[in-house]
Amino acid sequence: MHELSAARLNVLRATYLLIALAMGAQIWPLIVNHPANVEHMRGVVRAFLGALTLLCLLGARYPVKMLPLLIFEFVWKAIWVTAFGLPLWLTHQMDAATAETMQACLMGVVLMPIVLPWGYVIRHYIRAPGDPWRGRVSASERALKTS
Repeated sequence: MHELSAARLNVLRATYLLIALAMGAQIWPLIVNHPANVEHMRGVVRAFLGALTLLCLLGARYPVKMLPLLIFEFVWKAIWVTAFGLPLWLTHQMDAATAETMQACLMGVVLMPIVLPWGYVIRHYIRAPGDPWRGRVSASERALKTS
């Protein structure tokens, strides 16, 4: 029995699929058909975002197990908006490309807190005891690792 309702699981699935399809439609053509001399960090960012879109497809199948991916998506966008976007906006130094990034990141910063099941996140990622640093792994944990 899941702790999350079917409706919540479907909202999570829709979120993963939205990220995978919307971002994937933009990023995969840039990965597949890139110029030979693509700037180093542009290549890194494209590869990173390509991996994110593929992992979001996995999230559509396993919405609860892949929750850290949505948490990561929220956190990196919140950091970008706070550390880079807002200072540029406040000093009126934002160009068109940065404004487009700001808009995309703000959507994630606003919508992701609505989508994430915060009670579950707090119970399972903040309050729950961490995995042991050393020592024995229980039989049930061992069975989970081998299945």
